[in-house]
Amino acid sequence: MFDAFTRVVAQADARGEFLSAGQIDALGAMAAEGLKRMDAVNRITSNASKIVTNAARELFDQQPALIAPGGNAYTHRRMAACLRDMEIVLRYITYSLFTGDASVLEDRCLNGLRETYLALGVPGASVAEGIRKMKDAAIAIANDRNGITPGDCSALMSEIGTYFDRAAAAVA
Repeated sequence: MFDAFTRVVAQADARGEFLSAGQIDALGAMAAEGLKRMDAVNRITSNASKIVTNAARELFDQQPALIAPGGNAYTHRRMAACLRDMEIVLRYITYSLFTGDASVLEDRCLNGLRETYLALGVPGASVAEGIRKMKDAAIAIANDRNGITPGDCSALMSEIGTYFDRAAAAVA
């Protein structure tokens, strides 16, 4: 797992090249946006329990068979496992957002997750829908303009969305 700066330096070093002006400009822009990035991570992290709980509640309202007898989230143990998995995905998304790099999400969370869910009989489409619900909630919280670093956050919100989209696609 590399942060964006380390990744760019490692790639340039592997090629035996200096950093290009474009790479330096891109990293400079990322550094300039750092406070917004930290505000977004802080907001999502501070509201993680609410994001997960509300997304699960919406998912189960939409797909009540999941919590009915015989459903994949039926019994407290299975429900707890579902909420735990949603929280883990959200946690790794915040790591990716903080570093500006999806490799930690891919390597430590999503790699092999679909196969695991298939082996356990977990409905991937339902998990993906839960992730999409977390995405909507997380972006709404992170994009709330009250008390955060001023400026345009549209690119950052788009970036957040891509991490959730990757996670949803990995389990669907």
